[in-house]
Order: sequence, then structure tokens, then C-alpha cells
Amino acid sequence: MATANGHPNLTGTRKWLVLIALALSVLVVGIDLTVLNVALPVIGPDLHASTTDLQWFADSYSLVLAAALLPVGVLGDRIGRKTMLIVGLLLFCVTSAACAYAPDAGTLIAVRAVLGLGAAPIMPLAMAMLPVLFTPEERPRAIAVMMTATMLGFPLGPVLGGWLLNHFWWGSVFLINVPVALLAVLAVALLMPQSANPHPGRFDVFGAVLTSVGLVGVTYGVVEAGADGWSSASSWAPLAAGVALLIAFVFYERGVAAAGRTEPLVDFALFRSRHFTWGTILATFVSFTMFGIMFTMPLYFQEVSGSDSLLTGIKMLPMIGGLTVGGGLAARLQEPRAPRGGGEPRALAGFRSVVAVGFAIIAIGLGIGTRTGDSTGEGYAAFWFVLLGFGIGFALPAATNSALSALTKERSGVGSAVIMTLRQVGATIGVALLGTILGSVYRSRLGATSAAASFPGTTRAEAGQSVTAGAAIAQRAGDTGLLAAVRDAFTHAMDDTLLVCTAIAVLGAVLAVLFLPGRGVAPSTPITSSRAHADDPEEESVATS
Repeated sequence: MATANGHPNLTGTRKWLVLIALALSVLVVGIDLTVLNVALPVIGPDLHASTTDLQWFADSYSLVLAAALLPVGVLGDRIGRKTMLIVGLLLFCVTSAACAYAPDAGTLIAVRAVLGLGAAPIMPLAMAMLPVLFTPEERPRAIAVMMTATMLGFPLGPVLGGWLLNHFWWGSVFLINVPVALLAVLAVALLMPQSANPHPGRFDVFGAVLTSVGLVGVTYGVVEAGADGWSSASSWAPLAAGVALLIAFVFYERGVAAAGRTEPLVDFALFRSRHFTWGTILATFVSFTMFGIMFTMPLYFQEVSGSDSLLTGIKMLPMIGGLTVGGGLAARLQEPRAPRGGGEPRALAGFRSVVAVGFAIIAIGLGIGTRTGDSTGEGYAAFWFVLLGFGIGFALPAATNSALSALTKERSGVGSAVIMTLRQVGATIGVALLGTILGSVYRSRLGATSAAASFPGTTRAEAGQSVTAGAAIAQRAGDTGLLAAVRDAFTHAMDDTLLVCTAIAVLGAVLAVLFLPGRGVAPSTPITSSRAHADDPEEESVATS
């Protein structure tokens, strides 16, 4: 039931049941992301997809998702978060079925884009309910549940997807979204109360267009650079146009806020909070690294180690185990406890220390991973996967909690959408940039080997497009030396990619130490609008439920 101010007034068991319904919603998205990564090596040959096509299977979804997050976050605040969440889940259900029957790469890319539109309301509006339902003291546990649900998609997706790929055609991996999405719709409809901003301003249509088109331009330019090179006009022209539009969006939004005639799409007052700004930036760093790894490693397991889809999913489990354990421990460290002698409840560790330690562990895991080769044992990859997952479990929930702590109930939808937009942009650009590095180093290494001359002239260019194509050509020719050259080129490219991720993790640890606020449950003065001011930008917070 909603109160007069438009927000639900739930206590006790009911709000934790709502949390379960929200967790089921985000589980759908998590399963879809990981299922695609495991299925890429199978989809690629069947649909005659290049490395760029493989990137666009992920990026078309992520691009539309990132472009739509801010508008749907605002609409959720205006017309009701429950309504928007149900609409998104239903669209996700329908388009998942359409993905299963895509006849070619272009169709799958297009339908995945529509799927991204369906996913857009799910993550931000599920996250938006956390500041509405839970007090700062309860929020670490609630975020841990949400992150666990997201994490659960990582093992479920590869294992279920691997089993399905071994017994059915690749389209079956998308059909598993359908029953989960329908179950989520039922749970949200029955358990979740309606919640909205009771006094929304006029919708900022022009701002929504500016940010959406700008994000499309930036991501398209980055992806095209992987295929045509950074000097190509097809790369730098949309990239420059996208950056220009996003800069124009910032200035336009500031003008909208000053005029007061229209509710700005993004409340830039949020960025006065170090909790929000650096929590969001650091969560984006994690997403950049994590999704780049999730794009790369299934290709390594299948094309270099020779694993089938199911075994590839199983080999991803050590990261998920480390991630789950790390997330649970980090939540306990951040949960406020009253001192034995009495006084204000305090967490054992603050945002700064938890996030910094998480990034340090990520860097160590990735650094060890850069030594992975085509003859590396299974235990080696499992070891650094556990470290990587443990670090992500520390860094990502704590950074997200820091950002959420600066949101008020009225603007929780758009605030969560800002967080998720930047995370999705980080994930999209991570896949694009790391995929660019992976592809260019692979082609360079393969072309430099003497074995590359063994490729027939008509297939040499095709072999350089992806490790999947190169391995398939070598296996058809029965040339073990050629296959070894393909695998060696890919592992060197993968190691260079992991090295870039290591540098990003080190930078994340340094930024967390320098800029993220330290010990404390949450900031204490809410930021409510762009015309509100706080005396201390480090002491801003969400109102308690």
C-alpha cells in the first residue's frame, strides 16, 4: 500500500518478499547476459558471424539498454515503478522468444536491440526500490540479495546454456528466459506495491533524445574502430558526434534545472555527493572489466582448451563462487553494529576500504591471469577466476551501496538509472574496446607466424576475423600446426587484454583510496534537487524508510 506521498509503507516480512520479487526480475537479465557469452562460439559459425558481429550481439543489446535507462528511470518515477517493471519484463519475454528463431546475424542483432529495450526498466527500477523500502542500516543486506540474484545468473546461464547447447539448437538458450520472466511478472504483480514520485515535473523529452543519441554514437564509434581502425571515418565521426551530443546534454540539463520549467532528466546535484559520484564511477570500472572478461573467456575455454558449451559453463563457476563469498563477506563488513559500550551503530569497514581492497584483489587475479597460455592447466584458470570473483564481490556491491546512499525516495528511479546507465556504458565500451584489442592483437600475431601462410588465400582473411573462424578452418584442413598457431595467437591476445583490465583495476583501487568517503553507514543530508545545496558535500544521504 502506498502512503499519501506516493511511496509504499511496508514493514517486516512484506518488504523482504518484495525484495525477492525484485531479485527474480534481475535474475532474468543475468541469465541472458551469461547465456549469450557461452553461446557465442556456437552461434558464430552457424550464422556466419564475424568478430564484429559477435561484439554486436552483445553491444546492440547493451547499447539500447544504456540509451533507454535514463528515460525509463524518469518514467518509473512518474507513472509508477511497478507498472514500468511489468512492461519491461513482458517485452523481455516476447523478444527472448524472437531471438531464438533469428535466421541470420543481422536479425539477431536487431532483435537483441529490442530485448535491450525490454531490459531497460528492470535493473534501475529494481534498484530504485531499495532506498524506498530499506533504511541505511538494512540496505547492505538488501543490496547483497540483489547482487546475489544478479550473480546467480552467471552460473545458471553458462550451465543451463551449456546443457541446452549440447542437446538442442542454440535458440534454446534464449527460450529459457521466457518462463523465468513470466514468473518474475507474477511475483512483481502480486507482491510489489506501486511507488512513484507524487510531484513530478514536465518530462524532459529533448534531454532524453540528446543522451540516447549521444550514447548510440559513442558506442557505435568504438565498435566500428575494432573493424575498420581508429583512423576510419566510420569510427571517429560517430564517436566525435556522440561525445559532442553528451557534452551538449550536460549544458542543456543545467539550463533546464536553472529555468525550473521542466524536470531535468539528470539531477546534477547528485554529483555534488562523493558517495554518489565515486560510487558510480567505480561500479562502472568493475562493469568494464567484468563484461570484457565474460566476452573473452568462453572463447578461450572452447576454442583453445577444447571444452564444449556445458564444460565452458562449469569452468566459469569458480569466479561465481568467489564472487558470492566475497559479496557476502563485504555485506557483513558494511552492516552497522552498535558498539558493546553503546553509541551510534558503525560498520566494521567503510566504503573506501571495502572497494579499494576489492579492486586490489581484482588486479591480483587478473595479473595472474595474464600468464594463461594454451597449455595452462585447468587449476590455474580456476585459481585466478576465484580471486577475480572475490574481488568483484567486494568492490561492486560496496560501490553501488555508496551511490545509492545519496538518493532520496522521490528521485530514486532516475538516480538508479544514472548508476545503471554508466555501468552499462562501461560494460558496452568494455566489450567493444577489449574486443578491439583482442581482435587486433590476434590478427597481428596470427599474421606474423609462419603457419599463417598455410591458410588458403581465400580463407586467410576469414581466419583473421576471429579465433572461432581460424580454428574451424584449421580443423577442416586437419592441420594441427595451423590450429596451434591460431590458439597461440589468441592466448597472446587474451593475455594483452587481461593486462589492460589489470591496469584498470589498479587505477580503481587508487581512485577508491583517494576519493571515496571512508567509514560510515551513509551520508546524512539528502540531496533533493538541483536547486538544493548542502554545506558538506561528503555528508549527504537518503531519507530513511
